[in-house]
Amino acid sequence: MNKGPNLNLSTDAIAAQLKHLKTFFVRYGVLIFFVANITLYSFIVWQIGALNSVSADQESVDEKLQSGFRLKIDQDSVNKIQQLQDQNIAVQSLFKSARDNPFQE
Repeated sequence: MNKGPNLNLSTDAIAAQLKHLKTFFVRYGVLIFFVANITLYSFIVWQIGALNSVSADQESVDEKLQSGFRLKIDQDSVNKIQQLQDQNIAVQSLFKSARDNPFQE
């Protein structure tokens, strides 16, 4: 009468099993490493391709644009900036040069 698998938990049996496992990995370790890396990189490229082909519908784009934060400047602040700009010649040239070439430092 068989009562299940033979579980031999002695240290000698475990050491023998680990020795077999060690020789397996020494023999096939490089191959396992390359196959695992190729599999991982293939999966990543496949996921990038799948995510790249998804396009957003117009409703979701409009929803994101509506919910975005928009900066609002009140008219009093705009008038004050224009008044200060008109009073100072150095500021006038700064604003003019910034309008002509905004990427200039």
